[in-house]
Amino acid sequence: MHRVVALALPDVVAFDLAIPAQVFGHEDERKRYSFRVCAAEPGLVPSTSGYSIVAADGLDALRSADTVVVPGYAPLHDPPTEVCAALRQAAVRGTRVVSVCTGAFALAAAGLLDGKRATTHWKNAERLQTLYPGITVDADVLYIDHGSVSTSAGVAAGIDLCLHLVRKDYGTEAANSIARRMVVAPHREGGQAQFMDRAVAAPLALFTDTCIWATQNLAEPLTVGDMAAHAGWAPGSFTRKFAAEAGMTPLRWLNDRRIAEACRLLETTDLTVQAIASRTGLGTTANFRLHFTRKLDTTPSSYRHLYQGRNRQATQA
Repeated sequence: MHRVVALALPDVVAFDLAIPAQVFGHEDERKRYSFRVCAAEPGLVPSTSGYSIVAADGLDALRSADTVVVPGYAPLHDPPTEVCAALRQAAVRGTRVVSVCTGAFALAAAGLLDGKRATTHWKNAERLQTLYPGITVDADVLYIDHGSVSTSAGVAAGIDLCLHLVRKDYGTEAANSIARRMVVAPHREGGQAQFMDRAVAAPLALFTDTCIWATQNLAEPLTVGDMAAHAGWAPGSFTRKFAAEAGMTPLRWLNDRRIAEACRLLETTDLTVQAIASRTGLGTTANFRLHFTRKLDTTPSSYRHLYQGRNRQATQA
């Protein structure tokens, strides 16, 4: 019997807590897993959803756990000293420590992610990296498993990680059985990059007209020289000034705008992949797929199926 304990911090994200409860705590899994919820102190723990959950156990429950899961919480304050100490002690004992979504901030505060790659919700990834520079934050993946410590990306990515852990513990058949019960995919391709908000960034203050012009002419084979000429700058000076203001080179900015427009067309039109490649200036179909997959870790066809399939189901419902 593998003992799983979820540590509910104040203002726990209820859905994040429900994920390990459904994977490990369901009645169908009682021959494989036991599941308990603890808190810094036993009793009511407020959630971000307007109701409280009851944690029957305190931090002592972590001492007997084989796996500790820390669901997300908000606001992202450091947990109390005794919580961080309990997490560190669990890790020292060899307990597997797991975070769902912003639960990674608690693992980081306890020092369990130092020197490791980790992930969290893409909206909070930059903050995690800033607060804990000793961590290598990867916002593009669904989860990262180091064996002793694992982190998952935003919200539903916790399902992916928990199923992955079941697959490690009891094999593919066990994980697939849980996935069928939960009516989710046993394994999702790609990462959370495909779910990020890719709205076109506001034009740069220094090069507003050039940014607008470039965005309106994505189908053309634009170069840095073309953009510099439109802005009335020498190419070298333009590149340096643009990079200083945008934090990236003109070509990377242009490629991001092309990918953003490709996403919009995949979501909202029935244009072929070849037509979208042409309209966005991404060249051949093969080149478009290469750049798209490299940026979003999924194919154009899979991206369209994800978003247009969802929209059509919502319409039919």
